[in-house]
Amino acid sequence: MCGIVGIVGKSSINQALYDALTVLQHRGQDAAGIVTCHDGRLFLRKDNGLVRDVFQQRHMQRLVGNMGIGHVRYPTAGSSSSAEAQPFYVNSPYGITLAHNGNLTNVEQLTKEIYESDLRHVNTNSDSEVLLNVFAHELAVQGKLQPTEEEVFAAVSKVHRRCRGGYAIVAMITGYGIVGFRDPNAIRPIVFGQRHTDQGVEYMIASESVALDVLGFTLIRDLAPGEAVYITSEGELFTRQCADNPKYSPCIFEHVYLARSDSFMDGVSVYKARLRMGEKLAEKIQRERPDHDIDVIIPIPDTSRTSALELANKLGVKFREGFVKNRYIGRTFIMPGQAARKKSVRQKLNAIDLEFRGKNVMLVDDSIVRGTTCKQIIQMAREAGAKKVYFCSAAPAVRYPNVYGIDMPSVHELIAHNRTTEEVAELIGADWLIYQDLPDLIEAVAGVKKVKVKDFDCAVFDGHYVTGDVDEAYLNKIEMARNDASKTKVNVVNAIIDLYNN
Repeated sequence: MCGIVGIVGKSSINQALYDALTVLQHRGQDAAGIVTCHDGRLFLRKDNGLVRDVFQQRHMQRLVGNMGIGHVRYPTAGSSSSAEAQPFYVNSPYGITLAHNGNLTNVEQLTKEIYESDLRHVNTNSDSEVLLNVFAHELAVQGKLQPTEEEVFAAVSKVHRRCRGGYAIVAMITGYGIVGFRDPNAIRPIVFGQRHTDQGVEYMIASESVALDVLGFTLIRDLAPGEAVYITSEGELFTRQCADNPKYSPCIFEHVYLARSDSFMDGVSVYKARLRMGEKLAEKIQRERPDHDIDVIIPIPDTSRTSALELANKLGVKFREGFVKNRYIGRTFIMPGQAARKKSVRQKLNAIDLEFRGKNVMLVDDSIVRGTTCKQIIQMAREAGAKKVYFCSAAPAVRYPNVYGIDMPSVHELIAHNRTTEEVAELIGADWLIYQDLPDLIEAVAGVKKVKVKDFDCAVFDGHYVTGDVDEAYLNKIEMARNDASKTKVNVVNAIIDLYNN
């Protein structure tokens, strides 16, 4: 889960890139970067930290040019070294910079090919740098001094044939233009739009439509699976389908948690999808416990608020805000290490005793991954005086790791893996636990007749990986890379390296 943006403008675009990244900050809080192009030269600033901390006035003044790309990052393989902040750069051919959201599942094979066949060097452990080198190589073999859209689309086609996994890309070819493309299954999101200025038409590519909205761009559409868009430095726009067998299977977890509620993804309003999740939960509760004794429904801010509100409306139960959120604490889901997550929950949320004391409370969250956060929140509710604490998840039980760019941990860190709902309820301390059913979640997201997408990547819930290349051996490898113990070791080493380099 990262955020990407690219803009081809008619005037300086450094502030627009900065503003877009702040809107996409929810997609990554580990690092941020911007690179711009002016008169055939690149100007780059990237580092660990939030957008507001990485870019100071002196950095912004150096990011000159009418064309550029940006990135906000969170790590999916345990490294938070500033060496892996994006965009990445390679000098040949033309000078290419690239920002990536997603994860390649055949990165080991590609790394070997890049070294042995493409004769290229990869300097980090990031699959984004691998993808950059694959794209650069395939563009170089076109053999053109000045690339046109034909060469760019041919290179993207070769990338699709070589790379597997989920990916959304923006890449800038120095002096020529910006290309955006999406994996053949459309797992990770990417959109493009335009705005009209006195100087002419400007174009923007981004992870979510909300970034376009905030900057006054009009959404044209989402990129289709396997499709690429190329915008020249002069402002000409070209699109082409570059995959052999594209299939629409976007990640459904974007609608559950990752995306902002004011975004549209593949024609679906994230806000409306979350409303329907609440409706479906209400229907399930009415089926299973028509004589429930819920006094009040309280969301765990912020992602679950929309679902919780509709759940309360359908059940005819009071909706109350029972937690006050400290907005200066990062998203708990993407914090490395159990210790950091446990500490952050108490800093992040504080209960309003008045809404809990003497009541049977239904807490609503978007999902349950490790169970660490919800266990502490349930305890907070009890300490605030709740008689009974019920817990409701707007998503089904997360039983399998994600391999396409979301840092879902190893199966042994997933609380629902190989456990029944009753066992999970006992572990987190809930008097009753209810999960969304997967068919209901799919219907909630794809329930609009005009929406063409009917199939989704639901691997974290059902273990079906849409790329068809994920087996037990691969899952064992990512478990070694992603478990909290490994992350701690990697981050300590990288912190020492960063300290030495600085």
